[in-house]
Parts: sequence; C-alpha cells; structure tokens
Amino acid sequence: MSHLMCYPTTALKRRLSLLLLFALSASTTLAKPPANNITLIHEIQGSGTRSPMIYSNVTVEAIVVGDFQGRRALKGFFIQEEDTDVDNRSATSEGLFVYDPNGRTSVNVGDLVRVTGQVKEYYGLTELSKVSVTVLSRNNPLPAAVNIYLPLASRHALEQYEGMRVYLPQQLTVTENHNLGRYGEVWLSSAGRLMAPTHVALPGADAKAVRAANALNRILIDDGRFVQNHDPIIYPAPKLTASNSLRSGDTVTGVTGVLSYAYRHYRVEPTTTPNFVASNPRTRQPVDVGGRIKVAVFNVLNYFNGNGMGSGFPTSRGADTYKEFQRQRDKLISAITTMGADIIGLMELENDGYSNTSAIQDLVNGLNVAAPSGTSYAFIDPRLSKIGTDKIAVGLIYRVETVIAVGSATLLDSSVDGRYNDRKNRPTLAQTFEERATSGRLTVAVIHLKSKGSRCNRIGDPDIGDGQGNCNLTRTRAAQAIVDWLATDPTNSGDADFLIIGDLNAYAMEEPITVIKNGGYTDLIDYFLGASSSYSYVYNGEAGYLDYALASGNLLSQVTGITVWHINADEPRVLDYNMESKSANQLSNLYNAEPYRASDHDPLIVFIQI
Repeated sequence: MSHLMCYPTTALKRRLSLLLLFALSASTTLAKPPANNITLIHEIQGSGTRSPMIYSNVTVEAIVVGDFQGRRALKGFFIQEEDTDVDNRSATSEGLFVYDPNGRTSVNVGDLVRVTGQVKEYYGLTELSKVSVTVLSRNNPLPAAVNIYLPLASRHALEQYEGMRVYLPQQLTVTENHNLGRYGEVWLSSAGRLMAPTHVALPGADAKAVRAANALNRILIDDGRFVQNHDPIIYPAPKLTASNSLRSGDTVTGVTGVLSYAYRHYRVEPTTTPNFVASNPRTRQPVDVGGRIKVAVFNVLNYFNGNGMGSGFPTSRGADTYKEFQRQRDKLISAITTMGADIIGLMELENDGYSNTSAIQDLVNGLNVAAPSGTSYAFIDPRLSKIGTDKIAVGLIYRVETVIAVGSATLLDSSVDGRYNDRKNRPTLAQTFEERATSGRLTVAVIHLKSKGSRCNRIGDPDIGDGQGNCNLTRTRAAQAIVDWLATDPTNSGDADFLIIGDLNAYAMEEPITVIKNGGYTDLIDYFLGASSSYSYVYNGEAGYLDYALASGNLLSQVTGITVWHINADEPRVLDYNMESKSANQLSNLYNAEPYRASDHDPLIVFIQI
C-alpha cells in the first residue's frame, strides 16, 4: 500500500497539530541551509558603487523592508539584514533590491525571507535577479531606519545606504516638481528653495561653487512605480488635481522609505505616505502695490492658434489640437484679465503677423470677450507681415481706456545695429504710450533674447563653462545694442521714461543684465524685492528670474513697486493645457480654466505713477 494511503496514528495526529499551530504563528521557521551557504548582504554590496560579487549566485536571508511587487510597481521588494547581522563597516550597505517581476511568492514588509538569485547591477542599483523566494516567518521587527540629513557630505554619500530603510527628519522644501506627472518624482531640499547659480553668484568659480552646493542639498522622492503617467498621481495625498497642487516651496517632514538608485539619482521610495504641507499657497490675484498704470511682462509659452479659424493643428509649436489650444487660451485669458494691466508685453507669440486670423488678434479677441465691462484691449501693429524670421515674436497689447499708443512702433534688429543678431535674438519692439488721465508718457521696449537651450558655436559663441550657458556673448551684445538704441529715443517720444521688459534668458548676475544696468537702468525686481530670493522660473530644480522690468534713471522715481505673480513656475507641468499622456479622468481633474500653469514663466506687474 502506498504511504499516501496510510492513516495517521493518534500520536502522529498530535505532532501534526502542533506543527500546524507552529506554522500559523508569527515566526514560522523552516529548515535552513548551513551557515556557510548564506551570504550576508554587506558582502554583496561591498564598499564601492558596484558589487564585488556581480553575476555570482547567492542565497541571502533578510527582512523585507519595502514591498513594491506588481507589474505597475517596481516589480520587486527591498530586503535588509537584521540588526544583529550588520557589519562594522560604515561604507557597506545592509540593503538589497530583489527583482521579482513574476511575483510568484507574495511578500509583506516584516517578512523574513530566504532569496536565492544572481547578483546584478541595474543602472547602478545592486539587485538580485532570477530569484527563488521563500518566506521563513512574518511580522518580524524591522531593522532600524538610518537618518539622512541634507546637505550630503559627497555625491556618493548615499551609496552606503542603498536598499536600506531611511528616514528624513528635517523639514524639506519642494524644489522641483517638473516630473511629478510623468514619473511621480519630487525633488526636496533642506535649504528652502535652491537658486540658480548665476542668479546669486558671479559667473565662474562662484557660480560653480553654488551649483556644487545645490547638488549636495537635494534628494529625490519617487512614487514606487515602474510605469509612466500613472493615474492617480499620488502626491500630494490623496492625489494631485487642478485644485490640490504640489507647488515648489511646499514642505514635508519625516519621510520614511527605502533608498533606491535609478537613472543617475539616489531616490527614496516612501513606505508611508509623505505629508506635504502647502507652505507656498496659491494667490488668487497679484499683490497691488499702488500706481495708476500697470505694465505686465508675460511669456505665454508658444501661443499658436493654427490657421486662426479653428483648424490648422498641429503647428510647429504650442497646442497640438484645437481642443488643446482652447484650453491654453482659456488659461492665458484668465491670467491676463486677472492681472488687469494697462500695457502687457508678450513673448512667444506665434510670428504670423497681425491679420484677423493672427495669434495676437485671436488673443485680443478673447480678452475683449472675457474682460469686465469698461475694459477693452488692442494690440500694437508695426505694419509688417511678421517680425523677424523666428517662429515666435514679441508683442504689445494695451487697454484703450487708460493709455494711448503715440506715434508708430519701431524695431531693433540686425539692420539697425549689427550687434543685435536677429537670427538668434527676436527683434525688439518699442512703442510710446501716453496715459489718458495725465498725458504722461512712457516708452516700453519688449525683448526676447536668445535662449540657453541651443548652441551658438558656429558664430563663435560657445558655452565657456562659467554658468551662463550657450550664446551668452550673443545676448550680451544685444543688451548693449538695446541700451544704445533707446538712448536715441527711437520712437521720438521726447520723454526720458523708458522701460525695458521681457525674457532676457539671463539670470541676475549674468553679463547681459550687467550691461543694461551699467547703461543706466535699474532691475526693478532687485530694487524692490531683492534678486537673491526672487524668481519667475524654475529649471532643473533651481529658481531665478529670466523675466525683467528695467527702468531708466528718469522713470525709476515714478515706479511704486513690482509684483511677481507666482502662478506658473511653482506648479507641476502636468496641470497645464496639454492632453497627451492623461487618462480620461485626468483630462478633467487635472485641468481648469484658472490662471495656474497657464505658462512656464510667472508674469511680472510693474506699478507706475507717471
């Protein structure tokens, strides 16, 4: 008779009952291999950035400290040696990621597991792959979390904690949320908002020192997911929406998780939901600091209206569809009407002229529909088919009830001054306005200089590595040309009140700004608010302002103040008008027609008593 057909004796039943009871307890113990077959995690990790045991087959026993199993999560889990098994070498990590995409054995935090697999380095993360997993017991105490403090001592200071439980005890500030929607990532800093190096330090050695310090004073918080564009976006809890934003400047304290590494960055994968605090709340309207005339500066992020009749999309920039364009338009109109400015300098308008179907006409049409009673707008037409050869152009719009456009607009381009390279810089547009109430005059020059994003090597203007980026000489020469041009009173205003506004693509300590200031102009943000803590733009987690209002000496005494309205730079880009890579729910709950994330630059408002 087969042994499978045997019935147990009473004594055997008693033994089986005891074994079953033991199996259901919190510390089930299975037969373990001899001690010399178990490899300790710190031996796998070693003291460098790569494992000394790469491609070796090993067996480990450790506690699960982070469970991220599942196809849409990280497809694995983190394990850490029990506190009794750690070594006395601070450079060796006691944690390890187990890559288990099939998840045949379900684990939970607190499980003691035996894992056999092959040691690999995956984009810098030491892990076990091709694994078999056995749960030995459950509900075990977790190894103690390691406190991590910013700033770090060195760029590799976190390697010793890779795969381990960590705790961030400091109050940390959100310094970038650019990839919150796509990757679920948030950068945090202990120093409050990190500033762009050349915004607070001179180009060269000083700026490099700031950049190095910034790099050591930030850490990445991830969402524990492998997929992109996840719905819901889990930060801030319960989820990101158009009315529940996570803004740069918000704070969080006491993040708990495990330390991972991917795509060139150490990152904390939280095991409890971070409690973000809205320390930098939105404002419903800009602060009014007095003055009869308000001049706004607004980069509208590629306002392209197709063929102007509801089709012609996609265009070379901006919205991909008419529906996206409507969403973009509604946000921008909401922002501009709320500002209530009398003169508005615009950057990144489609350079398609001034006809009834042009982008600037379309924007003015929308403003006049949405504006309150007694407010209507017009635009400055330089009587050209377009301004320059770029796809984008600057523009000026104004309230006809409060100011009059005096005389004709005039342009600064290469034909006026060879130093102003209009194949790189967008031509500058200047117009004199007269206040209806007082007949006081003001000449506004709206400019948009060459960006740092593409190179100028072919014209002998490379990035020289001092922090000012590509094309600094091109911007600097243009800045000098602007100062000299305005000194000639190009609009024949007969008045010494000049205001340079626009996106100069240079931070406060860079040479183009220095040239204009040396030409007798005052940076109004610096004068009234202080440059070192002011910003209108965030790039790579570093804040500063590229958008300026610079007043001539004669005008300065008539300026009562300036406001930077933080509706864009602090907001996650996923809250903008774009519709791609969003679920049906997100198309609704991540969007509203309010000003927030209407663009990527914050608008400025200058208050003047002419």
